This record gives sequence, structure tokens and C-alpha cells, in this order.
Amino acid sequence: MRSSELHLISTPEVQKYLSANESIDEKKLLLAKKEILGISSSEMANQVIGRRKAKLKFPSWYQTTSIVYPPSGNLEQSSSEATAKFKAALIQSELIDFNLLVDLTGGFGVDTFFLGKLFLEVIHIEPNENLSSIAAHNHRLLGTSILHVRQTAEEYLKANTKLADLFFIDPSRRSELKKVFKLADCQPNIAALQEVLFSFSNFILTKASPLLDIQQALRELIYVTKVVVVSVENECKELLFLQKFGFEGEPIIDTVNLSNEGSVVERFLFTASEEKAATVVFSSPLDYLYEPNASILKSGAFKLVAEKFGLRKLQANTHLYTSPNLFTDFPGRVFKIEALNPTLQLLKELLPEGKANVATRNYPLSAQELKKKLKLKDGGEKYVIGFSDQKKKTIVLASRIK
Repeated sequence: MRSSELHLISTPEVQKYLSANESIDEKKLLLAKKEILGISSSEMANQVIGRRKAKLKFPSWYQTTSIVYPPSGNLEQSSSEATAKFKAALIQSELIDFNLLVDLTGGFGVDTFFLGKLFLEVIHIEPNENLSSIAAHNHRLLGTSILHVRQTAEEYLKANTKLADLFFIDPSRRSELKKVFKLADCQPNIAALQEVLFSFSNFILTKASPLLDIQQALRELIYVTKVVVVSVENECKELLFLQKFGFEGEPIIDTVNLSNEGSVVERFLFTASEEKAATVVFSSPLDYLYEPNASILKSGAFKLVAEKFGLRKLQANTHLYTSPNLFTDFPGRVFKIEALNPTLQLLKELLPEGKANVATRNYPLSAQELKKKLKLKDGGEKYVIGFSDQKKKTIVLASRIK
């Protein structure tokens, strides 16, 4: 984006146009003309896409006039407002001093902005000139005083002499074509930088992809005091690793499920040794069925969650649980079983509209295949769930309680 375009996008005339055309198919903009109000049609289409995404992902920024959005790829990589606010709350509860925050991978600047509200001084490091300019423009609009430095994290650290109260880092994949299982496969390589970072700060907070292997990351990082698995509306969004210089204990694993607004809906904390020591009882399906939320499933607390809530597991590799009693405080979905292994005829009677929400867990058929086999359509309020228990493949018809 040219600097002249950045200025033009934020003018009242262009903002009025974007607001009025927010729902337009961006392909029409690209085909219509080369320029719109002095801005390339491709950039105008990019701003339309950005506004639509921001409405849900960064609502307070969306409501701020003249915010400029980067390319879609950068928006996808950015934290949501909900998860950024959660990080700020996490750091507020862990740190004592809030003089300087250095965001080593600033990007679009959402995390920088919400974390930065806690600190007297904030530095946003970003080598991409376009992203750095957009972040600086938006941060000024939002009334914050943030220093924007156009360098890589490595370049900044090589010349740095300042002590920081927190380094924040959100490393990206080196290759978009590969899944990432190691932090060493990311850029910047936090595993290689952490010794240098600890020479300037006592705290490092790393945000990582939910695909990252938690135990592998713990082998790469030192002084990890807390691992946070963050989900929003039961969709796992990110992993956070908080490191405190000199920490020698076992890290807490904090599984969190947030609402779209960023408030904590469900939380389950444990340590790896607690999970290892937990015992689980197996059972065929009883009256109620429980499925842990996405954060717990990612964390691997498969035995402990059963032990803590007095539940029985259906099978070692089926992460569903059952009990004769109802526990509404369970961190996940709860179902009341209404029919066990129903025949096609019984399903037809119980589902007169032929609709159900079909899901499978550790079952030989996919949800789509099971739905086709049972001659069901999507929808309705009932659930048909296929899974393996200790003895056989099982199907239940259930209603969701939570």
C-alpha cells in the first residue's frame, strides 16, 4: 500500500464509501474500474474484506472511523480482540512491573494495543513496511503512544540495550505448506532467542498455533511457568507459553474457553503429573454423555477430567464420558441420552422431520457417511452421535443440555 493510499483510505469520503459498500461482492469492485476515489480497486476490495472480518474479530476497531486494514493473510494471523483482551488479563495477573512491553512480532498490532494498555512504554517491532505503517496509523487513531520500529526481532535484539518487563512474540510458520510441530520451525525462532531475551527481561509470553505439540514446545522452552490453551466459543485458537526467568517448578496447564466478547466461560487447570497420576473407570453409555471442550481435548487431560467430575470414560481412545448423574458445571458439552443404538424405524419415529445434528468420535464412519447411512438431514434440536465404547461401535440419540 502506498503512503498516499493510506492517507486517502482514512479520509471521510472514502470511509463513507466503504461503510455504504461493506456488503458488496469485492469481485465487482475489481471488475468495475481501476481506481475508486483515487484508490486502486484492489486496495478498496481489500478494505471491504477487512471491514467485514473486523466486525466480528475486532469489534472496537471496526467501530473506530478511519481504521485501515492489511491484506487478508495478515488479518487471519492476527489475534482476535477476545484473545488479545484475555492475554492482557493474564499478564496483569502475573507481572509486578509494567514499564516496558516489547512486541517482537507486531504485525497488525492488535495484541500490541491491548497488552500495551498495561504498560508505560510500548515498542512494536515489525519488518514489513506496509504492516508497520498500518499499525502506526491505527494505533494513533486509537489514542495510544506506541513506538514503531521497522526491523526483524533479531535485528532489534542485536542493537537493544533496554530492559523490558515483558517480551511478547508470535512466531509464524516458515512454510505455509507445512504443519508446525516445533517452535524451531517458526520465524523468529523463539527457542534460539530465549537466552538473549532473558538477558533483558524476566518474562516472555509466546503465542503459538493450536497445531503445535505442547510437550514438544516444553522441551524447547526453559522456565515455562504456565501453558494456556485458548479457545473461543469452543474453537481452539492459540497456545500461550509464559516463561519466568529462574522458574523451576512444573508448569500449570490452563485450559480456557472464552465467549466471543472475551469473558471466560469455562476453565480447567492441571499439571502433567496430575494427569499422569489420574485413574479412569470405563463404562458403557449411561444416562448422560459428556464431551470436553476444545481446550481440554488439546491439552490432553483425558483421565483427569473424568476423575475430577466423577465420570466414566467410554473407551481409551474415545474422549467421551458418561455418568448416571447430571453435572452441569462440566467444561464442555453435556447430552441426555434418549435412545441407545436405535433402529432406523425408531429413529424415524423419534425424528419425524428426519433431521438431526450428526457427529462421530472414534467411529469407522465420518459424520457425513453416518448421516447418509441413517437417511438423515442436517438440523433440528436432537443429536445422533456415533462412537466406540469398550465393547462395540455405538450410536446414541441425545438432546443437548449444555
